[in-house]
Amino acid sequence: MADIGVIGGSGFYSFLSGAERIEIDTPYGAPSEAPVVGDLDGREVAFIPRHGTDHRFPPHRVNYRANLWALRSLGVRQVLGPCAVGSLRPELMPGTFVVPDQYVDRTWGREHTVYDAAPVVHVSSADPYCPIGRATVIANGNVVPDGTMVVINGPRFSTRAESQWHAAQGWSVVGMTGAPEAAIARELALCYTSIAVVTDHDAGIATGTGVTQTEVYEAFKLSIERLQQLLRDVIVQLPKADADCTCRHTLDGTAAAEAVGA
Repeated sequence: MADIGVIGGSGFYSFLSGAERIEIDTPYGAPSEAPVVGDLDGREVAFIPRHGTDHRFPPHRVNYRANLWALRSLGVRQVLGPCAVGSLRPELMPGTFVVPDQYVDRTWGREHTVYDAAPVVHVSSADPYCPIGRATVIANGNVVPDGTMVVINGPRFSTRAESQWHAAQGWSVVGMTGAPEAAIARELALCYTSIAVVTDHDAGIATGTGVTQTEVYEAFKLSIERLQQLLRDVIVQLPKADADCTCRHTLDGTAAAEAVGA
């Protein structure tokens, strides 16, 4: 059992001592990989690489529902979701960490809910990220403490016109995996915090050929050690699984509350 979950790059495997792979079946199929549970500075942590260990799942093929269901079934109640993003603002340079407080979902064709059958369940998403998780990250890192992440379907990057439109809306960064991950976490009454790692300036800001996959991968590698240290610092300070938070009450008064044990 674990009370903290991390969904991110496979480099996090090396952080966990006594790591054990746990095969889990979910109502939504298999997660990207079987979760690995291990110890990190006295905290039991479950980890799933979002795209698989070999990065075989593009953003629109990630089984977000299975990943989060698997973590919850292991006892996880706090989830950290680091992700790579492009910057929509000139001042948000590559290497910047942004802790978004809002997102805009422009994805399509993905499974966006765990409640796709009767009875109907409506969950509030007005403030989609965990206030405790966000505060803990902000207190421990040199980060931009707010911003809106627009999530596109991918796997292609934005056109210049799309990027300029996103920037004109006042949004901060653009990514491909932040939704429906955050929404499904909310539906499962999980505390979810995103840490957006800026890897590039998006096409509306960049000149020349725009964003390339090689550029994004190389920039993320340069930030991985800082990200890992931030995750370590945050994990040891997150509250225990039985701590109360507004996120844990998102299913109050719904037919789903008993079903998921919220």
